[in-house]
Amino acid sequence: MLNIDQLDWDKVNQLMPVVVQDAINGKVLMLGYMNHEALEKTLEIKKVTFYSRTKERLWTKGESSGNHLELIDISKDCDNDTLLIMANPVGPTCHLGTTSCFADSEGFELDFISHLNSVIGDRYLNRDNKSYTSSLFDSGVKRMAQKVGEEGVEVALAAATDDREELVNEASDLIYHLLVLLRGKDVPLTEVIDNLKQRHK
Repeated sequence: MLNIDQLDWDKVNQLMPVVVQDAINGKVLMLGYMNHEALEKTLEIKKVTFYSRTKERLWTKGESSGNHLELIDISKDCDNDTLLIMANPVGPTCHLGTTSCFADSEGFELDFISHLNSVIGDRYLNRDNKSYTSSLFDSGVKRMAQKVGEEGVEVALAAATDDREELVNEASDLIYHLLVLLRGKDVPLTEVIDNLKQRHK
């Protein structure tokens, strides 16, 4: 984790540039700036907080939209004058409604999983009665868990009967419903990935 005492605030006139990446797929989400207070608040509340140069105040990403950035890790560059934050985005990061402020970037192979997870997070926060995802959240954890169980069985059956097309379809259903269940139980996907990393050591 970051050693704040090593940062060279004087070099950047007390405003540190901050690059934010998706902790799951590495996609660059946005660029912002932090002063001492913004950094301290970020570390305290575990939600990325910037200093707004236009409003001249601290600004926690998502304070009005709900689309915040959950802090996963933070590090400094070799010159001690730029920060890199790995975050779990809840909802779109950009105010234009896109996953990243750099919408033209193609991202990485797992980018769609991250995008899907963000959409699911948005459906959790902003319920829509026309949305199947929102209806799952409204139905409760038992129903979400039941769907994961059903899809898991269907994946196994498709594999056992050597039905490749059905295996792909059911595996897609399983991954989607698992992401919904994890969000419903407030378990970030990053926590699962971290657990897998620990097992791999």
